[in-house]
Amino acid sequence: MPTYEYYCESNDQTVEVLHGMNETFTTWGEVCACAGIDPRPTSEDAVVQKKLSATSLLPKKVTANVGGVGGGCCGGAGGGCGCSGH
Repeated sequence: MPTYEYYCESNDQTVEVLHGMNETFTTWGEVCACAGIDPRPTSEDAVVQKKLSATSLLPKKVTANVGGVGGGCCGGAGGGCGCSGH
């Protein structure tokens, strides 16, 4: 799920929240509700700006296990598999 930062000019605060890509928040109250924080003393109607988004899902590292022994493309069994350096 993506991470988004919202900035509120009314209170000079930035809040980081996780929400779906199809959602966009425009008010301090919406951001605070998503983050689970109390919006006071700032008005819930205060306008926010989305500042940054980054994904929290990173690609998983994949390693081949050819030959059934060890890791990497050569299987760690020696003899090589035709890769450069073997």
